[in-house]
Amino acid sequence: MLIGSIFLCLIVGWLAGAGLNYLADVLPTTRSFTPAECPNCQNKISWLDFLLVRKCTACGQKRRLRAWIVQFATAAGTVAIWFFPPHVLGPYVAFVVFLYFGLVFIMDVEHRVILHPVSIAGALLAIPLGIWLNDWLKTLIGGAAGFAIMLALYYFGALFSQMVSRARKQPVEEVALGFGDVNLSGVLGLMLGWPRIWVNLLFAVVLGGLVSGGYILFMLARKKYQAFSAIPYAPFLLIAAVVIFYLA
Repeated sequence: MLIGSIFLCLIVGWLAGAGLNYLADVLPTTRSFTPAECPNCQNKISWLDFLLVRKCTACGQKRRLRAWIVQFATAAGTVAIWFFPPHVLGPYVAFVVFLYFGLVFIMDVEHRVILHPVSIAGALLAIPLGIWLNDWLKTLIGGAAGFAIMLALYYFGALFSQMVSRARKQPVEEVALGFGDVNLSGVLGLMLGWPRIWVNLLFAVVLGGLVSGGYILFMLARKKYQAFSAIPYAPFLLIAAVVIFYLA
């Protein structure tokens, strides 16, 4: 029974990983559910190619390392969720929620974008989940608070970038936060409710600061540090949310 459950979880996770790879390949470039194409020769990539992580049948271009990482991570994560789900979610709901988190994570790290349709889909998932976990009032307050707090930080970051640009007399291309992070905070606020979203944002800020500080020290040691290098922020929000789900 145990081996059968693990095997089934691995199959489901592998299939889900193929779906995540497809969405991460297609949505940031086409903004629609179009057939995936080889980035080298634009040959169509079949679903079997996604499942087997095969190289392009036309030009022989190998799949990116991300494709393999996502496939194996999703398969292993599905096993972990089945046997060790967050108590408040259960394995089935946790599987769906964490798949959504995975898609946002991949897109923000690789493309530095969280698409509005992806945020809308997250809100449609988060509203019934938040009402189920909390109640409708805490859900609405959490969503509004998450959006408003991050919106204030977004405008503060934009103002800071303008001040630095004037001081340096050259534009600062990168910004600390994107509006996708604002939308994601609203989605997480709907899921977690109030006051958990406040804990989530605080945890994400601390975690982001620690990782950013470590990154700066690492790049300084290699003498490759560039000022105002942007680091994707969505992963910190998502990691904080996962921790809260497990501790709730």
